[in-house]
Amino acid sequence: MSPRTTAAKRRIQLGAALGALCVALSGCGTAPAAQSARQVMARADLGMQAPSSTFTEFPTAPKDPAPEGETEGVVLHVKQDIAVHHDPDGAVFAKLPASQLENPTWVPIIAERGPWAQVLLPSRPNGSTGWVRTDGPVERARTPYVVDVDIDGRRLVVRKDGAPIGEWVVGVGAPKSPTPRGRTYIMAAIEETVTKFSPIILPLGTHSNTYSTYGGGPGTVALHGWPNSSVFGQAASDGCVRVPDDALQLLTTLPLGTLVHLR
Repeated sequence: MSPRTTAAKRRIQLGAALGALCVALSGCGTAPAAQSARQVMARADLGMQAPSSTFTEFPTAPKDPAPEGETEGVVLHVKQDIAVHHDPDGAVFAKLPASQLENPTWVPIIAERGPWAQVLLPSRPNGSTGWVRTDGPVERARTPYVVDVDIDGRRLVVRKDGAPIGEWVVGVGAPKSPTPRGRTYIMAAIEETVTKFSPIILPLGTHSNTYSTYGGGPGTVALHGWPNSSVFGQAASDGCVRVPDDALQLLTTLPLGTLVHLR
């Protein structure tokens, strides 16, 4: 199943905690002899690890080594909780759950080393990454899409296989609550049922650097619509990227895990 297949199924109602958001290794039997003791222990203590989600923070998580870099478009679907390591065969510091905001977990792969993949995480601090094994309960797919947001130019471009397929003027964070920069990804798609300012909200795997919480949620930055077009071209949001209706329609069709550059 590809991330595109899940796109139509991932829209859920917005929970109260995000109401004002402007927002495993599995196996049976005995472990193979070649499996390291560290891997066995990682699997054994997985239940003790905190989940890497938009609500959690891991100050010692490895930082994204290339915040403006491109990827091969490969994304990883986490089918059940898996261990997140500091480096291949390194210490476990979190678990990556099978769902994020009740959407299936898809994360971009930014590097690979044998059976290991370095992925972007949805947790604070921004730019957090971790290493996971790709021979566990995971599924690989490729998304041809990239979303590029020029914060200073206040423009958003969607590219497919490198070619632009849509470009819009958008609203970005105000000077006192700027949109954070770096590469992130579309983490979830949520049907907005509380504030009605956008029919769908697309939370990203990044957070406001101004607000540690926002509207009862964790200060997650999102792509979303806005009822008043006067905001487009303005730096007036609390950190989210406000997009026109036709842009939102396209963005909601993109697979979860699609890379988003906030430049």
